[in-house]
Amino acid sequence: MAKVSAVERNKKRERMVKAKAAKRAELKAVIKDRDVSPEDRIQAVLTLAKMPRNSSKVRIKNRCDLTGRPHSVYRKFRLGRVVLRDLASQGQIPGMVKSSW
Repeated sequence: MAKVSAVERNKKRERMVKAKAAKRAELKAVIKDRDVSPEDRIQAVLTLAKMPRNSSKVRIKNRCDLTGRPHSVYRKFRLGRVVLRDLASQGQIPGMVKSSW
């Protein structure tokens, strides 16, 4: 099991990303728009830089939903490799069987 504080910190980041996504997208659109005056674009860059760093999507760490493990997480299932193997062996994941030869 991962530390509870690390898991909660990641959940906090996910909430913050959701809350600030529209504002960040709006500022990035202004920055990329070449028709906007340079002063407005610079102001948008400064405003974006003042936003919390944890509101950026790249700060979110992929973690296993069951154990909180930060490494070897399958995106499709949002599970770590150990948990995925256990659930597949038990037949809990539809269509997935443990290979044997």
